[in-house]
Amino acid sequence: MRPHAGAAVSRRRFLSLSAGGAVAGAAALSGCAMRVSSAVGGSGETVTVMAKADDISPELIEQAQKDIGVKINTVLYSTSKLIAMMTNGNPPDLVRGVGAVDAPYYAARGVMEDLDPYFAKSSVLRPADLDPVNDLWRYDGRTQGKGPRYGMAKDFSQDSMFWYNTALFDQADVDYPPELDPVTYEEWLDKAKRLTRRKNGQTTVFGGSYNGVLTPNLLASLTVAAGGNLFTDDYSRVDFTTPEARKALGWYIDYCRTKVGPSIIQPDPNTWDGPTFQANRLAMSNSGYWLGGLINADKKLAPLSRLAPAPYFDGGRRVSPCQAGTGFWIPSKSHHKDAAWRVFEWFFGEAPAKARASGGWGIPTLKSLRPLMPAQEDYQKRVLAVQDAELRHYSVIAFTPYATADSLLALFNQIAPAAMNGDMSVDTLAGRLNSAMNDQLKRGKEQVG
Repeated sequence: MRPHAGAAVSRRRFLSLSAGGAVAGAAALSGCAMRVSSAVGGSGETVTVMAKADDISPELIEQAQKDIGVKINTVLYSTSKLIAMMTNGNPPDLVRGVGAVDAPYYAARGVMEDLDPYFAKSSVLRPADLDPVNDLWRYDGRTQGKGPRYGMAKDFSQDSMFWYNTALFDQADVDYPPELDPVTYEEWLDKAKRLTRRKNGQTTVFGGSYNGVLTPNLLASLTVAAGGNLFTDDYSRVDFTTPEARKALGWYIDYCRTKVGPSIIQPDPNTWDGPTFQANRLAMSNSGYWLGGLINADKKLAPLSRLAPAPYFDGGRRVSPCQAGTGFWIPSKSHHKDAAWRVFEWFFGEAPAKARASGGWGIPTLKSLRPLMPAQEDYQKRVLAVQDAELRHYSVIAFTPYATADSLLALFNQIAPAAMNGDMSVDTLAGRLNSAMNDQLKRGKEQVG
């Protein structure tokens, strides 16, 4: 498979991109230099990587030159910049993406390279070694999780799992969640209410945070946990009025109304859970395993912190999805595909991947790297036991290819605050979300054709 120049991508295919790509936190990456044999050519070439600042550090760029002889030129991730580069016929060679929501969107528009032939030849990224989370990057033209591979996750968490601070539970005289058995979502919310502390009208301790990575795929995950699907069978519409989606939406609105945790009507000044949890001002955080990277670095907090399984709804299904799966993909019109693949292999399977695995900032996406996960301390062994047991409950929760998660999030954030503040019923909210989101999805489906 040699790189080739292709016709510029039609701007029409990208119209609905203007709402922006999905967002997910990522830790700065580093790793020790390590010589490896190159499975695919690319030495001496320059690869343009579109990424966020903390996806690939200057140290890693230097290390890539040393390890594999490929120069990396970075372009700051921007949807508008990506559209411009694509439509001008000069796309980046690697693009960061959030597999859970970006993969079906871009694959449906025909702009991602099918990487199955590369995986088949690779001695570094062997298909049998790929964790099932990488199926987020598969799309068969209809459903996410099946068909060709278009990318790979750098690491992952099961994002409905939650951490909790035992000291705050002890202070509030609240029982710890069971180690391996999940609580119900109703029980989780009850604990969050009992753990919340307020003084002079201000919240001093949040009982729990439960916002997921992005609200639209959180609600999709909650609906599956309730036993349904937020989307219709062809993923062209949402329906918040089904019993399962109504249960999921009602629970999340109740979480926001009770103000036990951060939301758009009660924002966390820190903007994310990490600093608040570290400051002993958040009793539970549904951040998944990756927050352990921050927790492990705090020797006072780490022994007090425990990881718990994803909750479930009574009468629903036990599911424990990944709502991010951040990684990279190669545009089909890239002019340096082989060199891009060499960087891809190195980043996902060699020195950088090993450094990430040992830091605790996520579960490795190669099964062979799992032994590198932190397990020196007793509290780390406890976390790993919970995480290992949870892996069997992982499954891909497919997202629509017809809209970006950010565009659906913008609509939710416009409509939902009235319900969160008690000025609109959940049933009315469900109808309004259906109307607004289905208009957006209809336009997206027309653009895909």
